[in-house]
Amino acid sequence: MKKKLSRIIGIILVLSMLASCSSVGIGGKQISVGGKNFTEQYLLSEMTAFLLKDEGFNVKQMNNLGSTVVRKALENSQVDMMWEYTGTALITYMGEEPIADPEEAFDKVKELDAKNNDIHWMNMSNVNNTYALAMRKEQAKELGIESISDLAKYVNENPGELAMASDAEFANRPDGLPGVEETYGFQFDSSQVKLMDLGLTQRSLDNEQVDVSVAFETDATIVEYDLVTLKDDQSFFPPYRAAVSINEDVYEKYPEVEEITARLGEKLNSDIMRELNYKVDIEGNSVSVVAHDWLVENGLLEE
Repeated sequence: MKKKLSRIIGIILVLSMLASCSSVGIGGKQISVGGKNFTEQYLLSEMTAFLLKDEGFNVKQMNNLGSTVVRKALENSQVDMMWEYTGTALITYMGEEPIADPEEAFDKVKELDAKNNDIHWMNMSNVNNTYALAMRKEQAKELGIESISDLAKYVNENPGELAMASDAEFANRPDGLPGVEETYGFQFDSSQVKLMDLGLTQRSLDNEQVDVSVAFETDATIVEYDLVTLKDDQSFFPPYRAAVSINEDVYEKYPEVEEITARLGEKLNSDIMRELNYKVDIEGNSVSVVAHDWLVENGLLEE
């Protein structure tokens, strides 16, 4: 009987030790970071993961997801946090009208998501992945065009001279070219708008087949082809600022995540993001290497 009792006690002690070891192994601060299926999102997710791991978090990355897929995963708590764009959330997910002022758009998204989805927004960056109009830098300088207002003035004074590359969607949607033309008071002749796949627009601009192209602010080809984006001086294009969205319960559990991700939000902007995208998309470097090197170079991570 004593032997049996000793054996039972021994088993209990072993199981207790295993449970203790197990809790040490799987315990600690756990968090998952989601990301969409394009380079900029891979980079944002990777940089965030590096910083969180450096602060003792066990990080699970869930990248390469479609926009609506990762959003649903965030809403359903399958993903804890991600970098999302204010314009995407406001217009696509929430069905609201665009808001031109970046701070107002951020505040509105923050208010609606907290109220309806228990999602907390924080650390809006100056990365603005919105539409833009691009020109070859040399030609823009030669024609004295720095803003869309400058472009409108030139087109009105020189009708039919400039051609533009656009995909069919941007050429027809009200928040695309028609809206730009109405807001700025000019119009390209229909024969001067060359329709093509979005991936070809900057290439045709570089090849001097057109003079203006639709683009995205953080597109790597802007760097590759030495283009310039025209200043949207009447703030027509809604802001698509990258900011952190996180489940409220995760934020309450790990409030330090706000300070950690603020290090990125405070330093990143569209120019930097464009350069980082260029290093991956054009130069062929790996996302992890580019993300790590940038964090080290900017004092956010030790070598």
